[in-house]
Amino acid sequence: MRNSRRATISDVAAASGVGVGTVSRVINGASNVRQATRVHVLKVIDQLGYRPSHLAAALSRGTQRSVAIVVPHLTRPSVVERLAGALAVLDAEGYDTVVCNADSPARRDSFLARLTSKDRTDGVIIMSLPISQPQLAAVRRASIPLVAVDVTLRGVPHTVIDDTAGGRLATEHLLSLGHKRIGFVGDLVRRMTKSTFGFTASERRLAGYRHALAAAGLAQCQSLVRLGPYGAANAEALTTELLALPEPPTAIFTSSDTQAMGVLAAADRMGLRVPDELSVVGFDDIELAALIGLTTVRQPLEQSGVEGARRLSALLGGAQVRPLRQVLDLQLVQRNTSKRPRPARQDRSGRSVVGEAVAAAERHYRADGMPRAGCLASGHRAGLAELRRRS
Repeated sequence: MRNSRRATISDVAAASGVGVGTVSRVINGASNVRQATRVHVLKVIDQLGYRPSHLAAALSRGTQRSVAIVVPHLTRPSVVERLAGALAVLDAEGYDTVVCNADSPARRDSFLARLTSKDRTDGVIIMSLPISQPQLAAVRRASIPLVAVDVTLRGVPHTVIDDTAGGRLATEHLLSLGHKRIGFVGDLVRRMTKSTFGFTASERRLAGYRHALAAAGLAQCQSLVRLGPYGAANAEALTTELLALPEPPTAIFTSSDTQAMGVLAAADRMGLRVPDELSVVGFDDIELAALIGLTTVRQPLEQSGVEGARRLSALLGGAQVRPLRQVLDLQLVQRNTSKRPRPARQDRSGRSVVGEAVAAAERHYRADGMPRAGCLASGHRAGLAELRRRS
């Protein structure tokens, strides 16, 4: 809980366990700060409600060289990497930058209202944050140069990726390895309301997954799709459901690397070896993905921030930015979590030994009044997992 006393940079340094100079470098987007330290300090800044006084002054000066960047969920890895790219460019151009952490629609609305009224700024970058048409109209009426990163705003220069193509890329990679039963773990998408942002990237990545399966002539199995709130813990729970199916997937594609961490945790807890028994592909290629050897779809996170800042700088210099829509390339990065599926052992009749054993176990549990497949108690799931490991 934040107290009534205004936090100082010394408070942030003490709570972060770093020096005041390090906090200052984080605030100013300096490159000579370790990524983990940057994330930790930004989190403390948000928790304490700290706002550097010289940045607050920059907003109120109006005609000075100041830029505001409005982001959701400041400490998410993808947001941090985009910010690092934008801050490096703006710092080199001599702009003071205010980062507005809109962790709720109400805070987003408050920031935008202030930026278009008395707290004027030279330009605004909307990053990964949907805004309404009335809000966009208000920014235009205020004649404030505006660009967007990771979100499409009609009539505004925006730097994005093709999420649907990314979903296809990940799924086609798994298909090329020979996987047929491919699961998907992503966000439960809600349309933008007063209480929800309405993020839709996961929905588009799911569409790409479905397009790839259809193009390969594979029937789409809705039971292999699991959607829930964003986060590793929720993804772990959803993966547990997938791996408890009578015919579990041999591979899972997730709509973010963070959710892929949850998939890996579930596989580890259930005793499944990755990638020998389960292949996993994420999306984003955050810094941690390379460290754990995660196969993923790389989107240029830092470069998107760089491009957004460059385009805003061009607008501020009086240049015309074309095309309005800038689409950055995606790349499938194969590391250590994807490989060809292991062939199932078969008996002399050609039937899968493990499949028959699992089916027999399922019939036994149903005969005892247990729930049907996909809803088994954890102890029975562990038994089925053991049968599958013996294949």
